[in-house]
Amino acid sequence: MQLLVMSDTHGDSNVIEKVRSFYPNVDALIHCGDSELPFSHKALEGMKKVRGNCDIDKAYPDEVVFDLEDATIFVTHGHLFNVKTSILSLSYRAKEVDAQIACFGHSHILGAEMINDVLFLNPGSLLKPRGRKEKSFALVEIEDTYFEVNFLTDDNHFISTHKFMRK
Repeated sequence: MQLLVMSDTHGDSNVIEKVRSFYPNVDALIHCGDSELPFSHKALEGMKKVRGNCDIDKAYPDEVVFDLEDATIFVTHGHLFNVKTSILSLSYRAKEVDAQIACFGHSHILGAEMINDVLFLNPGSLLKPRGRKEKSFALVEIEDTYFEVNFLTDDNHFISTHKFMRK
């Protein structure tokens, strides 16, 4: 199973459509907020999407939880969990919803780490990255025994890969 995860596109619908075109057959598309587009915008069609601190459309939920085969995925922007300071509050919520993957944005800093059997994933930003120059998104492979996270640029060039064993 494959997840395409992006965040913090801040009004750039073209980059959303461009990245989607690289992987037309993924099993789920996720936008972790701050798209700054209307909830029903064509570029976001079919995506699991949440409200970021810069999104004004009230149709966005603060969080989404869904199952993809045997993995429960929790999606939020992160500002309501103070992720720029710590992911402790986010980890509590991920455990409450029994998530195996927690996707979030807000900091514009890409990263992935496994903590207490939950994969915490921030795809970075496709508009204004922080901590590195590359604009980024993530492609996640969900396998029976592991998660593999590939970070890629807005031009679909490889940045890094990370493999995490599942319980």
